[in-house]
Amino acid sequence: MASLFKPLEWTLGRFSVDMGIDLGTANTLVCVRGRGIILNEPSVVAVRKGTNEVLLDGMAVGETAKQMLGKTPGAIEAIRPLRHGVIADFEVTERMLRYFITKVHEGRHWVKPQVVIAVPVGITAVERRAVIHSAERAGARRVYLIDEPMAAGIGVGMPVTEARGSLIVDIGGGTTEVAVISLAGAVVATSLRIAGDEMDEAIVSHMRRHHNLAVGELTAERIKLTIGSAWPMGQELSMEVKGRDTISGLPRRSTVTSIEIREALSEPVRQICESIRSILEEAPPEISADLVDSGVTLVGGGSMLLGIGEAITDFLGVPAAVADEPLTAVARGTGVFLEKLDVFSRVLSTEEDE
Repeated sequence: MASLFKPLEWTLGRFSVDMGIDLGTANTLVCVRGRGIILNEPSVVAVRKGTNEVLLDGMAVGETAKQMLGKTPGAIEAIRPLRHGVIADFEVTERMLRYFITKVHEGRHWVKPQVVIAVPVGITAVERRAVIHSAERAGARRVYLIDEPMAAGIGVGMPVTEARGSLIVDIGGGTTEVAVISLAGAVVATSLRIAGDEMDEAIVSHMRRHHNLAVGELTAERIKLTIGSAWPMGQELSMEVKGRDTISGLPRRSTVTSIEIREALSEPVRQICESIRSILEEAPPEISADLVDSGVTLVGGGSMLLGIGEAITDFLGVPAAVADEPLTAVARGTGVFLEKLDVFSRVLSTEEDE
């Protein structure tokens, strides 16, 4: 039976498109060899409550599902199946992966691609196996895992294979990954569960406490993207926010300023700075010497918070700069790995390593 299966698997693999996946808490990006990033959608799935049946014939995933967050009737639930970079709901994650794999293959369900998936550095062996098995059940022929900071470093063109220290900070939705990379491996690394989601929660708390206004996560994210900052602006901004009055229970609007939102975001920003400092303190002296010049490279959606580079530079006294196209760095890195699997195989893990 096995001898029959191998040629069949090889044949199905011939028609498949190998892909790299940045499986993020907030967004999932898919990179295809030779074509670059072809999908960038929210990591959200809309299901019928209590059944895990994905709505719209399995198509209520990504942007379609995100629009439903906080607005669903009782029988429908919009789920974010990943929390803090790890799988919180296995069945829904599998369905989401199947949706992305099928979409890349334009509806061909029988294909079996090789898949490289970026994962947080702090996840356990059990969580790594869960990611691998979910991808296999979703249709992958072979699954490789790569740590997010390594993928991001490759994606932005850092000299990660050289005997030179590079410090990368990936501020995502659920986790902030901090790693010093040298010779194709992490010298020191940590995964902090303070990132974009915690920034949104800080804004929700601020609006409730100082404006008596209850707002949802989508509104909080919009405030962060519109007037959020980590460093004083040349010209401070304000915006109108709509929500529910916590006292009367009625819909109401209020005006907030960039100054108060910066104050609300100061705690998560400080915690991110502290985690970078702790990694710098752990790094060997020779690596530290390299980092004096190269400094901190920031990637991920959270790095797009205005002034975060300046805030980190001020806190650490080490230069910090946001990489070009920070949102897609990890996904682009997985694409490079696909092209050079033989070269990078020693920093990847497969199901055989578990």
